[in-house]
Amino acid sequence: MQAEPKSLLILGMAGGLARITSGLLLKRFPNIKIVGVDSRPMVREYPENRVTYLRMKYTRGNFEKIFRDYSFDSMLHLGRLSHAQSGPSLNLAQRLDLNLMGTKRILDLCLKYELKKVVVLSTFHVYGALKDNPTFITEDASLRASIKYPELRDVVEMDQLVSGWMWKNQSTISTVILRPCNILGPQINNTMTRYLTTSYAPVPVDYNPMLQFVHEFDMAHSLAESISHVPTGIYNVAPRDAISIREAKKLIGLPIIPVPLFLLEPIARGFNTPFWSFPHYLLDYIKYPCVIDGRSLEKELKQPFRFSIRETLNLLKDN
Repeated sequence: MQAEPKSLLILGMAGGLARITSGLLLKRFPNIKIVGVDSRPMVREYPENRVTYLRMKYTRGNFEKIFRDYSFDSMLHLGRLSHAQSGPSLNLAQRLDLNLMGTKRILDLCLKYELKKVVVLSTFHVYGALKDNPTFITEDASLRASIKYPELRDVVEMDQLVSGWMWKNQSTISTVILRPCNILGPQINNTMTRYLTTSYAPVPVDYNPMLQFVHEFDMAHSLAESISHVPTGIYNVAPRDAISIREAKKLIGLPIIPVPLFLLEPIARGFNTPFWSFPHYLLDYIKYPCVIDGRSLEKELKQPFRFSIRETLNLLKDN
């Protein structure tokens, strides 16, 4: 077990998950000080004087200045730019530079300034939704997401970059990579949340895959515990139960619009608006199962999930 963190850097601080996680950390560790960084504006200011928020561009010069000005013992990396967040304004090469090269620069600074713990948020999407997936995908499975969808290449390569760096430097710094299933909650605004809560979002008539969802609080709990209690390694984050896509829509209380799968791609293209970008890769995640095995993390944490999948989906009824 690592010593209590004293000074933590959080990348991606403007997001809802970072807000929940930082709140848990502030309650759990009375002496901790948090420096949060993001290129986006903060929606609500933190009343807590132990939190410093810095809005800035993710450049090497800016990060070098932060590491010089503050003395960190831990870092929580939530700052990956997703395909849905970037929209059409950024192409794959630009996302690769922001996600891959930016992460490499930050990890090098963590080594240089002798941090003790690094936690990086990845995603279960790296495994890929493929028809030959096993019933439960474990952490040692191949990352095959970019085989069919090149737009997921930056996500896969970032995960692989951090994994290689983690094992190379495990004697110097403890690193944890978390690959969660779909994260849902009132403060999470992601593509799956928008898909599930949109009345006109179609459901494939010829497929009904099982899906997993983790409550935003349970995800924040896993992140907070990883800072001090989880040893070096890669961990899936998912409850043991799953639910079909049609049952999930029914539970939220929205109508199901059955559409043959071959029509979904042109419909998805029609959904690409400034308000909601529907990534093409999501089509396979509502076609083929991609159910992950989260037992490795369960062994490290006591009661990692307070909310069932049904309780998590109930949160979306009024959204």
